[in-house]
Amino acid sequence: MNNTTHNCTSTEDLRTYQHQLYAVVYSVILAPGLLGNVLALWVFKVYIKETKKGVVFMINLAVADLLQVLSLPLRIYYYLTNTWPFGHPLCMICFYLKYVNMYASIFFLVCVSVRRCQLVMRPLRFNSSKQRGDCIICAVGWLSVCLGCLPFPLLRNFSNLTNVNSSLLQTEGVHQLCFAELPMKTVSVPAALVLLILAELVGFIIPLILVLGCTFLTAGSLRDSTAWAIPDRGEKRRTLRVVLSCALVFLVCFAPYHVTMPLDFLVKAKVLENCALRGLILRCHPVTLCLASLNCSLDPLMYYFTTDEFWRRLSKPEIPETFNRRLSCITGGENTEN
Repeated sequence: MNNTTHNCTSTEDLRTYQHQLYAVVYSVILAPGLLGNVLALWVFKVYIKETKKGVVFMINLAVADLLQVLSLPLRIYYYLTNTWPFGHPLCMICFYLKYVNMYASIFFLVCVSVRRCQLVMRPLRFNSSKQRGDCIICAVGWLSVCLGCLPFPLLRNFSNLTNVNSSLLQTEGVHQLCFAELPMKTVSVPAALVLLILAELVGFIIPLILVLGCTFLTAGSLRDSTAWAIPDRGEKRRTLRVVLSCALVFLVCFAPYHVTMPLDFLVKAKVLENCALRGLILRCHPVTLCLASLNCSLDPLMYYFTTDEFWRRLSKPEIPETFNRRLSCITGGENTEN
């Protein structure tokens, strides 16, 4: 961050603004993100064999969100106290999980959209509930995302931290800085552009095209009845709700971040020199990063309001029956029914 402030932006004011913003947003999404994704895993565990509807992909999406949520308490502590006493390795792990969650969520949202669209458009091809290929797709996705996100922590230079911020370190200790505030390693402009283009193209643009394509195909299937498409309009509407939710998460959470990410790079590379524009980008980019983190709370809402698996699980008759049996034992054998 020290290299991005130039002559017209106050480093301390910007740092205070970012810390306050992150602390508030992460505190707000912590509880709903934790409860929502734990409940999602509990519900989907019952339907893990229903891979024809992409339940396996939703399970992996919930795992990705939960990984980020579990790192939020340490992030909140850092942004509230301006210190990091937990060591450099844990700092890099939390920093790494942030981007793993983002791009794993993007990958599995695409998988959910494509599978639901395929189920509506080609039901005979996906009529089996044992699609073992889904597990292979998930494994390949996790491997690709974990490898693709390695540059984020590897490009941070912890060894030269004392040279970059020596005055602060003398007063507040070597663990003062963490996450994106760690200095960047020197990278050539062509190499940085290649990484940036790959992140934008593979990590966002292509997935967005796939999700929007599935949305249009599913919406079109409501008007077009073909011999191979599923005839149940109710099932089509449920599928459309799922795919629309995936598209909404993309547009709300991931689109703003991937718009400001190249602009933030231009500021850090000192290509943009206009003070007003630099200040606007440096203050907008943290907001879009918070929106990207919001997906770990929005994804569970998508499950609850769009997937019939949740309603079937939460309305199972054995739940009230079990409650009634226990109540009967407590009241001395009187069976309470309703």
